[in-house]
Amino acid sequence: MSERIAIYPGSFDPVTSGHLDIIRRSSKLFDKIIVVVMTNHKKQGLYTFSVDERVDLIRRCTKDLSNVSVDSYMGLLADYAKAKNAVAVVKGLRAGSDFEYEFQMALINRKINPDLDTMFLTSDHQFVYLSSSVVKELGHYNVDLSDFLPEQIIPDFQTRINKIRQGGNP
Repeated sequence: MSERIAIYPGSFDPVTSGHLDIIRRSSKLFDKIIVVVMTNHKKQGLYTFSVDERVDLIRRCTKDLSNVSVDSYMGLLADYAKAKNAVAVVKGLRAGSDFEYEFQMALINRKINPDLDTMFLTSDHQFVYLSSSVVKELGHYNVDLSDFLPEQIIPDFQTRINKIRQGGNP
């Protein structure tokens, strides 16, 4: 029997507690999870962390999960999944509005790679409202982020937000 590999794609800028919840839950369902930092061309130039920094932050948060690896990719997700012999894409859904977009992307990915399925995991109730954008907004106001970000990366995030607040580049 071959290894069941799933891809969990996203921009993860930064990785949130909601993302980490989806990673942990999906790691119990598949033999291997590859968390892949993708570049959203609509957000180009708007990222708080570089791709390499985001990969590092996720690795630090998932080091206790032996079947999780972290990678980055610039290209089509369906092509990446095929190259990695992945059988599924894992997507977390927070609300109905997420579903419409993600459903469309699942259909496109399956058209490009017919062997690829998409599995939707609903967010835990405590993370339904949580997004990287919300976390960045809260960070600018010095809100306690312990309910929103993995504790391992809060100092990195606060340092970066402080630098941005003082007029520096991310």
